[in-house]
Amino acid sequence: MRVAVDVLGSVKDPYMQVHDEHVLAMMMRHGAIEVGPRRAAMRRVTFQAGEIGFFPRHTERWVGAGDQERLLFRISDAALVAASDGIGTLVEGHRCKMVDARLAALIAAVNAERIAGFPSGRLFLDSVEQAAAAALIDAYGGRSLSVQPFRGGLGPARLRTITELVHANMEDELTLVEMAQSVDMSPPHFARMFRKSTGETPHQFVLRNRIERGKEMLCTPRVRILDVAVACGFKTQQHFARVFRRLCGTSPREYQLERWSSDPSEQLPQ
Repeated sequence: MRVAVDVLGSVKDPYMQVHDEHVLAMMMRHGAIEVGPRRAAMRRVTFQAGEIGFFPRHTERWVGAGDQERLLFRISDAALVAASDGIGTLVEGHRCKMVDARLAALIAAVNAERIAGFPSGRLFLDSVEQAAAAALIDAYGGRSLSVQPFRGGLGPARLRTITELVHANMEDELTLVEMAQSVDMSPPHFARMFRKSTGETPHQFVLRNRIERGKEMLCTPRVRILDVAVACGFKTQQHFARVFRRLCGTSPREYQLERWSSDPSEQLPQ
């Protein structure tokens, strides 16, 4: 998923070409957009701040009436094909002013991640793109009625492969594609089966394993929290501390103090 803030009204020709990707847009302020397959076939839609629009791949042009600011989320055709398991496509047509609680929550999560500087990395955005693609397919896809849902989950061998991959790449950024390829599955199929097997998304699983590694490292005398954060794959100490508190109910520093308070001879690092 690619994310960008688009400001209209600041260029001479505010028409925007959208040829190769489907776009979800969250409006940052009140305004109107004219949208259509060509300039001679536009229709005007008014948005309030926070409302969501969906513009399929064949929407060639759109224009804002006056100053307009939007947060754009580009969904690739590959993600949509994968989400439909190759058996469904989006029903074409412009779907402005969408009302979809699941998509709204996903967009809000990505916007919060953007404001924070994308600390969670590529795997988070990959997971959100797959979830958004699945939501779009569920709402607007053409599926075969004869298709049977997947049953079961990942077997022990595949789960072991994923666990080993995560542990081997603790300091590095993993993507959903890399995790799926390691067990010869498509990303959306892998994500569904992984959650069925573990009760977690791949992103949640990676975070939990990184925090578990962090807890082990914090039990080592004189280790710095910054060094632990970096070794566990976090871009900043602040992000490590935030995730640690959410999963453990305490801060890394408090956890460290608790583990070493019984031995006053050990001096904790600053």
